[in-house]
Amino acid sequence: MLEKLDFLTDKYEELNNQISDPEIIADQPRWKKLMMEHAHIEPIIEHYREYQKACSGVDENEELLQDKSLDPDLKELAEEELAENKADKERLEEELKVLLIPKDPNDDRGVIVEIRGGAGGDEAALFAADLFRMFTRYAERKGWKTEILNSNILDLGGIKEITFSIEGAGAYSRLKFESGVHRVQRIPSTESGGRIHTSTATVAVLPEAEDVEIEIDPNDLRIDVYRSSGNGGQSVNTTDSAVRITHEPTGIVITCQDEKSQLKNKEKALKVLKARLYEIEENKRQSEIASERRSQVGTGDRSERIRTYNFPQGRVTDHRIGMTVHQLDSFLDGDIDEMVDALNTSDQAEKLKNM
Repeated sequence: MLEKLDFLTDKYEELNNQISDPEIIADQPRWKKLMMEHAHIEPIIEHYREYQKACSGVDENEELLQDKSLDPDLKELAEEELAENKADKERLEEELKVLLIPKDPNDDRGVIVEIRGGAGGDEAALFAADLFRMFTRYAERKGWKTEILNSNILDLGGIKEITFSIEGAGAYSRLKFESGVHRVQRIPSTESGGRIHTSTATVAVLPEAEDVEIEIDPNDLRIDVYRSSGNGGQSVNTTDSAVRITHEPTGIVITCQDEKSQLKNKEKALKVLKARLYEIEENKRQSEIASERRSQVGTGDRSERIRTYNFPQGRVTDHRIGMTVHQLDSFLDGDIDEMVDALNTSDQAEKLKNM
């Protein structure tokens, strides 16, 4: 660990020189990348310096206490400082281990979230709408910006499918463990016998791709335009504003019809396509370090059942970490930090165990 910290200290000094170099500052994309790397390393270096200070304090006080002629008052003071230094050293060592866990390169990104009603018909669509509200309310609490990219909203207010972006620092780090199958158990309003029904919705959380990372060959795209339809379309049956983009090498199809402008719909569809292509590249990268993906909180596969929302008992249970919270109403209102923190802590613990 100390060898790695010494290496990072040298790297930090090198980055300090680079980010103040006028030639590098003139190259904004490179400077921005170096600044992000600098910001990531800085808290580690600050902790390491505190750790080194605590280690020096331990050595100095232990050496002082070996002096048999030491004044009793000074001895008492040295013993107190030694105890404090040892406690600081132990605490900082544990904090440094956590800080040295390999950081997910996508953690600081915004996200694109896809929600689809699953098994359960209208009830599944209503549950998908509940999840959409939960995530948008959570984004509001964090001060993040949300934008609907495409939607298929049913007459009863349910959602067949919806795609939206969340822009905000660290959005992916907080929401990346939400991918999977969410299950709801409740009595539908149309159920006269009072029977509890089980329905599902699937959620996919994709890190937003930057333009410099995903280059799309225009020749690989088939773009079709057509008239908007359904509640999701704003210029319904009046103009050819809806856009369908097919990426022929992968077969990925993205549709967007929420905007009145064909150009805006095309921009939004390309944004989602880039996120999908970036996800494919990330999955390839992760398959090379497959053991890391077999963490306690799961793989992020959208077919994996991750959570149950039980209305009769007012509870939410995450099956990956066995955690249950009993404030269902506030949870669906976006108060999900307790669960998100537990998922991140569990993931950190698993990575620490594998280090």
